Amino acid sequence: MEKLVYLAWKRPELAIETYRQRLIEDVAPRLLAAGGRRLELEVSDLLGTLAKPMLLMGEGATLSAALSLWLDCYDARSALEAVLRESAARIDGYLVSESVPQPCPDRDWPDGARSPGVTHFSWFQKPAALPDEDFFRAWHEVHTPFSFELHPRRWAYVRNSVLRTLTPGSRPIRAIVAERFRTLLAYTDPKRLFGSKQALVRSGAEVTHYADPTRLHSVPLSEFILRS
Repeated sequence: MEKLVYLAWKRPELAIETYRQRLIEDVAPRLLAAGGRRLELEVSDLLGTLAKPMLLMGEGATLSAALSLWLDCYDARSALEAVLRESAARIDGYLVSESVPQPCPDRDWPDGARSPGVTHFSWFQKPAALPDEDFFRAWHEVHTPFSFELHPRRWAYVRNSVLRTLTPGSRPIRAIVAERFRTLLAYTDPKRLFGSKQALVRSGAEVTHYADPTRLHSVPLSEFILRS
């Protein structure tokens, strides 16, 4: 199977609650009927409840949803993209290679239910002058192991390397990351989110080793595993 990730911005006349319901009740069944093997949905329905999200960056402030869809062959995506476009003002689609450095160890809720906790969702481009070999070394071999020290209470970590952009006109990016935290408090309380001040300082100093800060986007999202 191949994994596709679509970033979606809803039509402005839709409330996020209406868009979420439409994705779950209308869009998702049609995507699965059209050949989707697995489907996970992340929705930006938390910003209204968070006074000052610490890690809200770039286009994270306007993103409506992210859909992860697995197909037998990504060539068969056109009908699925048409479904996504019906209620979206914009979609950015990417073919990715998924790695799971930290699987969720104790999932106990059914497909279709809102997952507990919150996802810190981010996507970014690498620095323009950085060779691929150095990019992957800094991101995969240095930052990924260090991220366990940075976020010791993190529940799960999914790392997607972008292979190619699928939708015409979409911004090129190299990485899409989903980090799960078991409770909202584990994400919103800096003392719980970060392992130490030293780790936070190191993270800030090293981010340019793999990411272009001007093209780094992030937002807290709610997760729905619609078919596992």
